[in-house]
Parts: sequence; structure tokens; C-alpha cells
Amino acid sequence: MRAAILTLFPAMVEAVLSESILGRARNQGILDAFAVDIRAYSDNKHHQADDYPFGGGPGMVMMPQPIFDAFADVEKRMGKAHRIYLSPKGKTFDQETAQRLSRLDNLVFLCGHYEGVDQRVLDHLIDEEISIGDYVLTGGEIPALAVLDSVARLIPGVLGSDQSAEDESFSSGLLEYPQYTRPADFRGLKVPDILLSGHHANIERWRREQALEITRRLRPDLLK
Repeated sequence: MRAAILTLFPAMVEAVLSESILGRARNQGILDAFAVDIRAYSDNKHHQADDYPFGGGPGMVMMPQPIFDAFADVEKRMGKAHRIYLSPKGKTFDQETAQRLSRLDNLVFLCGHYEGVDQRVLDHLIDEEISIGDYVLTGGEIPALAVLDSVARLIPGVLGSDQSAEDESFSSGLLEYPQYTRPADFRGLKVPDILLSGHHANIERWRREQALEITRRLRPDLLK
């Protein structure tokens, strides 16, 4: 997969893309993800990417010209892509959306700032608006990275084991069961005996029961 994140703060994005699982996937050539500096495409000598809104009002609006030209240049390099704008007005992101996006070859994320972007960008460039929750952040970088992280880990080879992605919360529609590691007895706090039994069928049954109970207690809406 190739993924570009169009942003006013490329260093912020690159710092995350270079670490942990995303960084390893990039180094292995499984994921080609990179930040694109929107200001670099501004035809203004001061590299201005925002201006005052027509009709008045507080704040600034990101201008269409740098964004249109950034999209054109990026897709010239990577090919036609599915274009995503991170917005509180978008559909709330979930695991089903992550799975759908993970099957695409090219993604471009646009990170808004200030009062948002010129509507002409949304009308003529964007394929999908995504929200990561009912709250407002200062920019789209954190949401874009959250979505890309969730999508990338579903790509074969990104995680150490493909089973890891299948077993986690929401993949089965339930929250994940409890996990334990060594030592089996930590200061009197013991791992459930069933996990030490070696009886795989019983362990799977226990995990299923735990997942159902945790989901019932913490997210009963998922059981519907």
C-alpha cells in the first residue's frame, strides 16, 4: 500500500511514521507512507496556505490552490488514490472501515486546520470524509495517523502474526479477552488456571466467554 498525508506539519507526521510498527513496515517495503508539505505547493512567495473566509467570521480557511496542486503532484507519482479528508462531519471510523481501506492500493489523507478547507476542495477532490469521534482537534494529523495505523496493521506482513489482527477488539464484533504473560504468579496475583492447562478447546471457550462478558459490561451496544 502507498499512503500520502497532506499536511501543514510534515515533521509531526514523519515522526510517527518512522516509529514502531509503521516504521518497521516502511523499512520492510510493505507500506510506502510519507508526508507531503502543502505549503510547498503554494504559488504565494510567502508559501501562504490559508486566508480569511469570504463573508467574514473568525479564523482562517485553507486555500484551494496549494491543496489542488499537492493532490495533482502526489497522484502523478503514486497513481490514482482514494482521497480522505479528516473531519468532525465525516462518518465515524470503525474496524469495518479500516478493513475496507486496507484492501485499497493508494490512499491520500488531507489534514485540515484552522476553520477547515475551502469547500471546493471537498466538492471536487475528496472521496470520503472520516471522523475519529465526536470532538474537535486542532488539526487532522492525529486523526490521519490513527486511521492509517489502524488500516496498515491489517495489511498482510505488517504485524508479526496475521492472527494478531484477527483476535483483537472489534475484529469479531466483540472486545478482546484478557491477556497474561510471565510470571504465572506475580506477587500473589495469579494467571487463570485455564490458560496454563494446555487444553486449547477449553482455552478458546474461556476466551470467548470473557470477550462476551467484557463487551456486555463495557460496550453493550456492540452485542446488538
